[in-house]
Amino acid sequence: MPETAGGAQPDRRSGEHRTDPFPAAVQRPRPRRGEELEVTIDSLAHGGAGVGRAEGFVVFVRGAVPGDRVRARVGKAKRSFAEASLVELLEPSAERIEPRSPHPGAPWQVLPYERQLQEKEHQVRDALSRFGRFADPPVEPITPALEPFRYRNNVEYSFGSSDDGELTLGFHRAGRWDLIDDLNEDILASERVDAVREAVRQWCREQGLTPYDRETHEGYLRNLVVREGRRTGQLQARLVTSKGPLPADELAAAVPADSVLWSQTEGVAETTREGKTRTLKGSTSLEEQLHLAGERLRFRISPDAFFQTNTEMAERLYTTAAELAGLAGRERVFDLYCGIGTIALALSLNAREVIGVEMVERAVADAIENAKLNGIDNARFYAGDIRTAMRPLLEEEGRADVVVIDPPRAGLSQKVVRRVLEAEARRIVYVSCNPTTLAPNARQLVDAGYELRTVRPVDMFPQTPHIESVALFERVDGAAPG
Repeated sequence: MPETAGGAQPDRRSGEHRTDPFPAAVQRPRPRRGEELEVTIDSLAHGGAGVGRAEGFVVFVRGAVPGDRVRARVGKAKRSFAEASLVELLEPSAERIEPRSPHPGAPWQVLPYERQLQEKEHQVRDALSRFGRFADPPVEPITPALEPFRYRNNVEYSFGSSDDGELTLGFHRAGRWDLIDDLNEDILASERVDAVREAVRQWCREQGLTPYDRETHEGYLRNLVVREGRRTGQLQARLVTSKGPLPADELAAAVPADSVLWSQTEGVAETTREGKTRTLKGSTSLEEQLHLAGERLRFRISPDAFFQTNTEMAERLYTTAAELAGLAGRERVFDLYCGIGTIALALSLNAREVIGVEMVERAVADAIENAKLNGIDNARFYAGDIRTAMRPLLEEEGRADVVVIDPPRAGLSQKVVRRVLEAEARRIVYVSCNPTTLAPNARQLVDAGYELRTVRPVDMFPQTPHIESVALFERVDGAAPG
């Protein structure tokens, strides 16, 4: 599912749980905003922050890891916990390693990779226990990433200014919406993507272009989006600006990419999905391939379409989903939140038919085009909100044998869960990007007559706290749907 630029900080409004992991009574008054505390970190919270206590008060510290003793500055203080930023590392953890390169989107690179895997597997199990009330959740060993660095195929950089006024191109500083730190090396993207970023930054400096100011809403340069076809070798760069002139031909010539796009937007929100896009060089769409079920599937990806940001591990993730679906060629499959059809087309190779539903109309158009591109005629796609589209779908198509769900970070609302149950599927395969929202949804499905058979974590995003997993639910014989 979609992330912040460069895989940086997760949005807490999208389903992250900030529950006190230590239920003991608070022993000190609530700290004030801006107050500095000395904290020893005991564990990691869902979302990646270090967790410790200051005189009995629970504190979440961004950038801290278990074993660290730190000085932290309080940002938000609630009744039972506070959120703080790391000011000084007083005593480093024995587990800490030297980071490869400064990068706000890779906060866990200070932990050995094996330790990262252990923590992610633990957090999936912990979320199912605490938020799903499963006494012994059936969590399998996590599938490690093929590449711990330089795996991202899609990066969104932001323009800003340094203290001396020089144009910067990098990521938001952790916890700040208004400050952009320059980047010398992107350790999560390939060297080719790095070369595009460097070329665009240099060209914009030479042109004397100004960055967009997120406080005054003045200025020109907003974002640079770079996408790479890891299997095809295609490289695409898209410059996002405010309204205004641009020497487009010179930009196209200066950027070492197969295609160069230019998007202009008038909105004040920082988003790369608004405004009109013009193709300056090459093709508007990027082509990529996924090796699934013994086949090589081709996908054309529109500039604002979602595609898993780790191509190699997307193949592992979707292979896992297909395996758990247990298809034998006779099944009708519903793929909910189908996007551009990646999972649906993979499942269609071993199903009687697959029906995909997606709210974003442009993504549905891409899915239909991708089915044609691969010569697949047993997959159909509809645009609609699951809450309102499910009942008409069931009336028109009939019940599903298997339902595959790949929801946003916030998971499924209770109404959507009820709609899923109405499909009366024998199996439900739930592809999750957030264990703390998978867990309550899992409890709802189990209480409605399903059994949670297994959960397989997959590490799509090394060096970050983000966790993907695939869960299989099977309907208990004789259980009434819903």
